[in-house]
Amino acid sequence: MVALPAAGESGRIISGGSEADRFVMGLLRACADAVIVGAGTFRKAPGHRWHADAIYPAAARQFAETRSRLGLRPRPTLILVTGSGAVDTTQPAVRDAIIVTTPAGEARLAQVPSTTRVIVLGSSTIPLGDLRARLHAEGLRVLLTEGGPSLVAEFVAEKLLDELFVTVSPALFGRFANDRRKSLAEGIDLSGTPLELLTVRRHGSHIFLRYALGDDGVCHGDPVDHGAMDVVVGDNERDPI
Repeated sequence: MVALPAAGESGRIISGGSEADRFVMGLLRACADAVIVGAGTFRKAPGHRWHADAIYPAAARQFAETRSRLGLRPRPTLILVTGSGAVDTTQPAVRDAIIVTTPAGEARLAQVPSTTRVIVLGSSTIPLGDLRARLHAEGLRVLLTEGGPSLVAEFVAEKLLDELFVTVSPALFGRFANDRRKSLAEGIDLSGTPLELLTVRRHGSHIFLRYALGDDGVCHGDPVDHGAMDVVVGDNERDPI
């Protein structure tokens, strides 16, 4: 999957609007306590709410039942990560969100809805390990990040990512010099971080892959324990924080 800088939101374009792809994203959201996105991903999806039924409305009832069975709140909490604070706080998703930023970002976020929480972490950058610890302390255990690629790369580099979900779409996109497209993980040398393939699913010509990442850089047996899972990553919008 690649980014399309001039085309806006790229996930639907690359996946071809696959219903199965949107269902998988909805299911991941339905199982999460919180959805973490970077500012670039947030900007590319104006008006979107990071809820399961927002990505796949046809399964809204089943998603709600899933959350109820798992003992989760009706909606996952949106965690918006922005070092600069350069985000549109009038977007509907912000009303129930937690914005995580730096002191400089906080100064730029002077006006936010009264229901929005702003958490300041770090100085010039946001330490993701501290963010995870803070969210865990608040009872948000299963964390789903949907990117962008800089945020994903940081989670992997700091060994904070447990699982990776990748959709292989049956479409080819060429690249050219200086096209500014980004990969799934951007900006950090991950030095061949090993992945362990857990499951493979197919719907038509779309392939859905689920990988495990070891917390010490080595993959282990079956690491999936949804009571203790930290961060998993789904679809990614390719933009920097």
